Amino acid sequence: MTDAPMERAVLAAVPFLLIGLALSLPLLLVSWEPPPTTLVIVHLSALTLLALAAAVLLAPLAGEDWFLGRAWQTGWRLAASGVVVVVLVTALVALVSLASSAALRYPPSMQFLQLLSAVDIAWVVAAFVIGAGRAWGRGAAVVGGVIVGIACVAAIWRYLDIVGFGPEGEWIVDSAQLWRNVIPADMLAALVASGVFVYGTLRRGQAIEQASAQS
Repeated sequence: MTDAPMERAVLAAVPFLLIGLALSLPLLLVSWEPPPTTLVIVHLSALTLLALAAAVLLAPLAGEDWFLGRAWQTGWRLAASGVVVVVLVTALVALVSLASSAALRYPPSMQFLQLLSAVDIAWVVAAFVIGAGRAWGRGAAVVGGVIVGIACVAAIWRYLDIVGFGPEGEWIVDSAQLWRNVIPADMLAALVASGVFVYGTLRRGQAIEQASAQS
């Protein structure tokens, strides 16, 4: 008996989680002094790369063969399978972010910021990769995912560069700078990723239905 599609996706995500957790252990040896801007950005970039790699590998597993027990149309099954993969990628990145941030001994506020940033970037990258892969192929998905990830990390970098950190490396909350440098970029990335996800899903669904009608 072969694994169900969702089971295959979960099993494919496990190695990324285990590798991310294993690579968090050596971070216990890393020492840093305030302000930890470079360390935080390199760390966030690594988490973004993890999200991109997991999304690229898992995206092809999200297909119309999910939820066959439901009386859903092809497009809804494609959408649901894509959402599940986005959740898988986001969850594994969140767990690795928690483990690696703790290993780096960030202040609690900084651990929280890193978790929020990593989760936000992970779902956007995963949604974009799935949608772009369905619409234009894996190459476009990878290139687009890289661009989206860089843009999101750059927004956090600019915020930290302007606002800085507390005396012990704490996250300083500046609502004005968040609204100026981070939130607009996040909203734009979310809109683009959601739009690409919907477009790619609709396009793939139409192609499948046309192929079925011709056969």
